[in-house]
Formats: sequence, structure tokens, C-alpha cells
Amino acid sequence: MPMIDLRSDTVTLPSPAMREAMAHAELGDDVYGEDPTVNRLEALAAERVGKQAAVLVPSGTMGNLCALLAHCGRGDEAIVGDQSHIYHYEAGGGSALGGVVYRVVPTRPDGTLPIEQLVARDSHDQHSAATRLICLENTHNRSGGVVLPSTYMRQVKERADDGGLALHLDGARVFNAAVALGVDVRAITEHVDSVTFCLSKGLAAPVGSLLCGGEGFIARARRARKQLGGGMRQAGIIAAAGIVALEEMVERLAEDHRTARVLAEGLARFPQIQLDLATVQTNIVYFQLRGTDLSVPELIAGLRERGVLVGASYGGKLRAVTHYGITIGDIEEVLEGVRDVLNVTTLSVER
Repeated sequence: MPMIDLRSDTVTLPSPAMREAMAHAELGDDVYGEDPTVNRLEALAAERVGKQAAVLVPSGTMGNLCALLAHCGRGDEAIVGDQSHIYHYEAGGGSALGGVVYRVVPTRPDGTLPIEQLVARDSHDQHSAATRLICLENTHNRSGGVVLPSTYMRQVKERADDGGLALHLDGARVFNAAVALGVDVRAITEHVDSVTFCLSKGLAAPVGSLLCGGEGFIARARRARKQLGGGMRQAGIIAAAGIVALEEMVERLAEDHRTARVLAEGLARFPQIQLDLATVQTNIVYFQLRGTDLSVPELIAGLRERGVLVGASYGGKLRAVTHYGITIGDIEEVLEGVRDVLNVTTLSVER
């Protein structure tokens, strides 16, 4: 039985156009700068987000790490949110490999960080780490895939400029944010000095992310990529799928947002499930069990038996992510599976 996999949008499979492009990609040695397909992708990515240059990396985690290493020296400080991907899910790479000190500030439910806390330490105090960087995340994963407003991004950029700090955006799903806001992605990225975005999530490429920024910054980031073992050779095979992703897969992200909304509204009707519909702004749905003896592992196992995969997250939450290949029909099957596992015969009319 084929599985309906909602664990993440990283499980997407490449489109037929991507497979065709990969099979016929013009190749060269990227470490020498001679892979024409990689060069084309990097130029396209930089143009799309309004930056001077870009570098292809295997993953968003490596992209964020290269950004930290390019912005900060050993012993320098980066401000990150306590619910950020950089802080929770990237193995402390900035600290372990770059000697970067994380100053962790609270994340509000809407994914924003308190602007009054985004300040540099006194540069004349020899006891303090020198603050160099602020990191934001848009969309914000652990807040439910919510979108940070462009007005907020601008305010943080103004605060960063006032303090002489750089601003990096973990934009793994920044194109989801742009589609949700109905704006060109540059309306978001114009407010940051650097941005990482993933090709291998909603854009459905099999592998790869781009780190974009100024030419000097990208030169430093490219060196960091080499130090991390991320130099690739005939990487045009990867880049070819990435070009298709940027040219053909951005607008269709709206479909994922619609299927996520249908899923969330369906789940919200079960009295044993609690979720906040206000956070379902893109393709991520977080929900919890309530008023039932059924455990999270039991629900996950029961759904797996019925051909549905969802992920367990932090704080007893479950996560379902819609993506390329998931249809409204699939969502209907998911809801039937949930109903079956919960043994619910009637739905609550009101929340």
C-alpha cells in the first residue's frame, strides 16, 4: 500500500521535468567554478532574492553554518531565537566548528523575536563576546510555519543597522512565505544581508540549498563550504533540478497551503485534537491530543497501519506537512484514518 507521507516536505520526489533536466545537464567541475549548470543556478538564485551572488550547498543546515562562519569569527556572538532551527536542529554547528557564541532570546508565538532584545553588547567591554549577527527564520517551523511580516523584517533590519550588526535569514521555506503574503520574495529578502533557502523542501528538488548575499560575503561562505567538506564536483546534476524548482515550482506552493488548510480544518473538528488554526498559514500543521487515553506514539502507529505517516514533534505535538504529490484526496484519506484511529463516529460542530 502506498503511504501518504506527511512527515516533512523533504520527502518530495523530483518532478518529471527535473529528472529530464538532470539526465541532460551540462557538467563541469564546480570546485574549479567550471560547472555551467551550477553557475546558472547560483546566478538565478541570487537574482531571485535580490542579492549579488550565491553558493550551492548540500543542505540548509550547511547554508546556515556557512553564513555563521562568514559573518562571525571565533568568539563572536550571534543572536538566535530559542525556537529557531539554527538553535534546535543544527547540532550546534556554529559553536562546535566556528567558535560562535549563541545569545538565545525568546521567540514569540508568531515567530518574531522581541526587537528590544536585538541589541549589540558594549563593544568596549573586554569581558563580552562581540555581537556580529542577528538570525531570523521565515517561515518559522516550530511556530507552525507562520510568516514573519515584511514590516517586522524591516524593523529588525533597522535595529541591526543601528547596532552595526549583520542580519541573516534562515529562509528554508522563504518562498512559502512569499506565496502566502502574495509578494515577490525580494520583498522579504531585501531586508537581510544574507539568506539561505532550500530547494529540497516545498520546491521538490532532490537535494540542495542556496546561500545568497554580497559578493565578498559569498566568497567567505564558499571558503567555509570547502572547510566543511561541501565542495562538490559535477554538481550540475543537482543544480539542474534546482533550476526547474525555481522556474516551475514556486507558484504551486499555494496548492500545499490549501491542502494544509483543509487538513487543519478537518483535524480541528475532532474533539480529541487541539490545534490553533491561526498558525496554519503555509504548509505545516501542528496538533495535539486532548481528552483521550490514546498516546502520541499510538496515534502515529495507528495512522502508519492505515497508510499515513506523520511526525512527532516537541512538547507532545504532532506535525503534518503538505507538499508536492499530496492531493485533496490524500487529505480526505488522512482524515478518515484519524477518525478510524480515534474511533470517532461524530464530529463536534463547534470548537
